[in-house]
Amino acid sequence: MEYLVLGFITGLSLILAIGAQNIFVIEQGLKKQYVFLVCLICSCSDLILIFSGILLFHFFHQYFNIFVELTLNICLIIFLIYFIYSKIKSFSVIVNFNIEKKETTSAKIILKTLGFTYLNAHVYSDTVFFLGNFSKNFLFDEKIYFGIGASVASFIFFFLLGYSSVYFSRYAQSDKTWKYINGFIITFMSLLTIYIIKETAYFL
Repeated sequence: MEYLVLGFITGLSLILAIGAQNIFVIEQGLKKQYVFLVCLICSCSDLILIFSGILLFHFFHQYFNIFVELTLNICLIIFLIYFIYSKIKSFSVIVNFNIEKKETTSAKIILKTLGFTYLNAHVYSDTVFFLGNFSKNFLFDEKIYFGIGASVASFIFFFLLGYSSVYFSRYAQSDKTWKYINGFIITFMSLLTIYIIKETAYFL
């Protein structure tokens, strides 16, 4: 139980940081669009990466080198630039808050969610590196409990984030409000892109 709680607190402290993935989950919640699917993919991805780090850390530290991290950062920058461009392009479009699922396919949402998850180098440093390294001296049973605790934290966080956004969407039922939200998303993503570009420059 001690390691379950430790894993929960550690996992939650890592995931609370605002990032591109969390902003995307909030946006889908506000749109009431594939919220369960997005939250499930994010949570399950965290579970996979957490246990990969915990159980395979001694393999990962050999292969996850500077070149791999540089490649992931470049992929993330390209992904974010495309996302920002698409948001700017649709900035003047009148928003329909009663969005039908047919307007965007589940396949597109799955790909976009996977992009925000697996093209983010920080998700690997938080889950694979930090949690794997932190628990490397635990006994096998303790590692399992630690991983379960961290995974539960991810599930609770993402579903709470997604469905809280659904609740607060009632306060965003106007074009003007949504333009402010879109403006914030564009600004935040742009700053995040600049930060990642600066971080990537250190590898060059």
